[in-house]
Amino acid sequence: MTPGIQRWGLWLYRRAENVLAAMLAVMFFSFLLQIFFRYVLNWPSGWAHELSSILWIWLVLWGAAFVLTEQEEMRFDLIYASVGERTRSAMFLIFAAALIFLYGFSFPAVFDYVTFMKVEKSAYLKIRFDWLFSIYLVFVVAIIVRYLYLSWKVLRGRAPDEYDPSKAGSGV
Repeated sequence: MTPGIQRWGLWLYRRAENVLAAMLAVMFFSFLLQIFFRYVLNWPSGWAHELSSILWIWLVLWGAAFVLTEQEEMRFDLIYASVGERTRSAMFLIFAAALIFLYGFSFPAVFDYVTFMKVEKSAYLKIRFDWLFSIYLVFVVAIIVRYLYLSWKVLRGRAPDEYDPSKAGSGV
C-alpha cells in the first residue's frame, strides 16, 4: 500500500474516532441531563432517554464498522490461537466467507425494512426510523468490505495475526 493511501486511511480512521468520541460525549451529557431533570427538577425527560438509546446503538455499530480493528475484536480463540498459520488462515477464510454470505444475503431484506421504516418516527425527537436504522446498513457494508479485504490479504499469503495474550490491552 502506498504511503499516500496509508496516510489518507489513517486520517479517515482518526475522524471516525472523533465522531465516536463526539457521540459518546453527547450521550454522556444527555444521560446527566436526564438525571438532573428527573431527580432535581422532577420533570419528564423522555427525549434524553431516547437520545441516549439512539446514540448507544449508533456508538456500537459505528465503532464496530470503522474504529474497532481486527485485533481488538472479542472472540473465543482457544482453538484458533493454538493452531498453525495455514489452519488459522483456512479457519479465517471459512468464517469470512460465512459472514460475507450471511450479511450479503440478508442485506436486501434489511435494506427494504430500513427504507420502509420512513413511515415511523421516534416518540420524543420525531426522527424518522429509516434515519435511525440507517447505521445498520452502513455497518453491514463496512463489515463486508473489511472481510473481503482481509480475505484478499489471507489469500495473498498473509496469515491472520496470532493472538498474543501478553499484548492484550484496552486498545491504547
